[in-house]
Amino acid sequence: MSQASVQRRIDLGEGIWAEVARDWYNPVIKRRELTLIIHHELKPTPMRFIVRMAVANAYGVEISRVYVREIKTEYGIGRSRAQVHIYDTKERALQFEPQYIIERNGGVEGPQLM
Repeated sequence: MSQASVQRRIDLGEGIWAEVARDWYNPVIKRRELTLIIHHELKPTPMRFIVRMAVANAYGVEISRVYVREIKTEYGIGRSRAQVHIYDTKERALQFEPQYIIERNGGVEGPQLM
């Protein structure tokens, strides 16, 4: 999949959106590494699960291949920077992502909603 075919803006809902600042494919680890700038003016920082679901939908992959490594909010301006990894396979993700990152993302399939 070419980088030009994927949108540069991802809707997170409720007036929150993210722009893809960096999209790089790491051929050694077999993952896509994204840097997102999340715009959430006058709203709280979005939860990891929301970012994870939106990225999975935007890139057309299963949620089990997407992991949000970190979200850092800039003080006072309603903007955050997120690091997201999209792996070629779920097995590859489990091989490289630390257990604490998997747990922070709600497990392999994400948190179970009631």
